Amino acid sequence: MNRIHKLFKEKHKNILSVYFTAGYPHFDDTPIIIKELEKQGVDMAEIGIPFSDPMADGPVIQQSGTVALNGGMSLKKLFSQLEKIRDEANIPLIMMGYLNSIIQFGIEKFCMECNKTGIDGVIIPDLPFDDYIKNFKSLGKQYGLEFIMLITPETSEERIRLIDENTSGFIYMVSTASTTGAKDSFDEKTLNYFKRIDNMNLKNPHLTGFGISNKTTLDASFANSGGAIIGSEFIRLLGSEQSVEAAVTKLMQKTGML
Repeated sequence: MNRIHKLFKEKHKNILSVYFTAGYPHFDDTPIIIKELEKQGVDMAEIGIPFSDPMADGPVIQQSGTVALNGGMSLKKLFSQLEKIRDEANIPLIMMGYLNSIIQFGIEKFCMECNKTGIDGVIIPDLPFDDYIKNFKSLGKQYGLEFIMLITPETSEERIRLIDENTSGFIYMVSTASTTGAKDSFDEKTLNYFKRIDNMNLKNPHLTGFGISNKTTLDASFANSGGAIIGSEFIRLLGSEQSVEAAVTKLMQKTGML
């Protein structure tokens, strides 16, 4: 069973997923970060593939990607770093990156390497849904990968139901139409959007991402979805704390998970 399915079967609410950029703050940190996240109780990890023009990302994630690329990170080197990760970590792992990087690497080669290293799912923010149906869905099935699709407050109900029908991992519910970045709280409009999606009774679970940085935003996400995805705040802590362990601990404290 895919580890994403196993997680949602065993834990229906309050799932915490944490995003970080591969190769940040140091080139060899990726396996260290994954192991520390699991050790401190994080349910799932999203590994960001650094890209030179990340359109959905705010300044914190953009800067981490620049550092990682300048440090020599590439998809080939990332897969090499993850070669033995399944000897040391059991949580679901998701690769998140932009379409151009994956096309340059080779779409089927990318899926094959994900399967070989134990990656459970893939998020490609700029992958058109029609292209997913035509070129990626069958590869996902062949290589045991869940392709996670994003929805925003502007996504129509028809499109959401189409995504729900054609995927089987989880749906990434973007809290805002803007780029990633930490927020202190969600406004009433955003909370109403969360409730609207929750009331659709989709077959797939959905997790809330973008803007989650503290207990207030985490609790709001937990109340209106299956869980939350934290990215920018964790990357900020990775850049400011003395160690990976300290950064994860600080994140868990800030969000009330510790």
